[in-house]
Amino acid sequence: MTYVVIGLGKFGFHVAKGLAQQGEIVIGIDSDEDKVRDVSEYIQDAISLDSTDIRALKEAGIADAEVAIVSIGVHIESSILTVMALKELGIETIVAKAITPIHGQILSKLGASKVIYPEMESAKKLVKKIVKNMHYETIDLSITMKIAKMTLPSFWVGTSILSPVFENEYEVKPIAYKHQGEWHTVFENDDILEKGDILVVLGNSNKIEELSKKVG
Repeated sequence: MTYVVIGLGKFGFHVAKGLAQQGEIVIGIDSDEDKVRDVSEYIQDAISLDSTDIRALKEAGIADAEVAIVSIGVHIESSILTVMALKELGIETIVAKAITPIHGQILSKLGASKVIYPEMESAKKLVKKIVKNMHYETIDLSITMKIAKMTLPSFWVGTSILSPVFENEYEVKPIAYKHQGEWHTVFENDDILEKGDILVVLGNSNKIEELSKKVG
């Protein structure tokens, strides 16, 4: 399958390079010759041209591509005109990058098969990662042992810190917990874990990783 990637900024560059690494035929297009030069060592063909010029696209053989990925974000007018040109050339699958919802709606109405919002998706992933790290952190003690610090998961609320459930079901050992701002490292049977507590456990690296999926 032949892919054409139009717009070789950071996003377009990595899309083109990634597709080529997967063994796909990739044509990269940008009006900036420096960007074309940068990607040329990774893909089959890189061309400097104005992607809003349908004649230039046709002469470059773009009409033979099965999929076009339009990665023009900043210049909205160029993005729109490029999608229109690709539709006129008869390219069936057009994936277009948008920077605002209105931009995306216009691209969809013009016939883009799929509209993506890379910056928005990156932000969502980053926030998810930050939040996840806030609730579950790990420290490597060795290749095989880890410590995990976490906000107490709901399935342990109401459990005694000395309950055998930690070792019997999860194969981890509690070594400290924080309750109402105070850390505890010496435990009693009636030390019951409550919602909002911070728990620190020790265990085999694999078990700590398995626990992270259940906590997440």
